[in-house]
Amino acid sequence: MNKPELINFPDIEVTNDNKCDLCTNSKCCTYVTQQIDTPKSKYDFEILLWQVSHKNMGSYKDEDGWFIIFETPCAHLLEGGRCGIYQDRPTICRSHDNDFCEFDAPAEDGFDLWFPDYQSLLIYCKKRFKKWTTGNPAPQ
Repeated sequence: MNKPELINFPDIEVTNDNKCDLCTNSKCCTYVTQQIDTPKSKYDFEILLWQVSHKNMGSYKDEDGWFIIFETPCAHLLEGGRCGIYQDRPTICRSHDNDFCEFDAPAEDGFDLWFPDYQSLLIYCKKRFKKWTTGNPAPQ
């Protein structure tokens, strides 16, 4: 995940009221997260490995727990970052708080653990479980 950039307006003070208007990447509208049960067993991590094997998916752990992240833009995001259904947007969008958002710092700065892909999670699994093996032997 990358930090969004702001339109360069040197004479404008950035506040929570205008921050979203100045953001050119609409980062908060380009992913979805879903909290998951804390993976504990090898089987739990096998499932997580399967999930992050899919394109644009990762996983992280932060102070609130474990999450799957789907890096996919909202279908209603217009070119330039505006919402195409602003008047009818869901409550979760309406209640979005930008007091501290990806504009201020990349989200992954707050992650205790960050697995953007299969390989990074596999390395973690091999360190966490001394006798890590995945799946069945390859067919001959």
